[in-house]
Amino acid sequence: MEEGGKLYYTIGEVSKILGESTSLVRFWSDKFPQFIKPVRNKKGNRFFTQKDVETFKMIHHLVKESGMTLEGARQRMKQNLSPTDRKLEVIERLRSIKAKLLAVSEDLDTDTDSDYPEDAENTENQGL
Repeated sequence: MEEGGKLYYTIGEVSKILGESTSLVRFWSDKFPQFIKPVRNKKGNRFFTQKDVETFKMIHHLVKESGMTLEGARQRMKQNLSPTDRKLEVIERLRSIKAKLLAVSEDLDTDTDSDYPEDAENTENQGL
């Protein structure tokens, strides 16, 4: 899912982007109020900005991929995160490239299976 064209994301959209449950996104939103500030509508539904989504990605990276505790991630985010930010950006780009390459590979596999010239020759020879 390509994000970037939207002003606000629902909690469900953020959970899909992260590949996590909506309850975990809600939990992180409550545990990191100094970094994530959702806008709420009259019903109380949370809407997150692109900056919030990037913050969620950082939390996801620190907690799920680096194995930090929530408190450790909070402390790390209070510090200057430029090296971690760059690392996370590279990881996101690589994941995007991998997904695109896998899609191209699948397309090639499907196209090649039905386009073998040997199959056409064998069919022609069987009719003689």
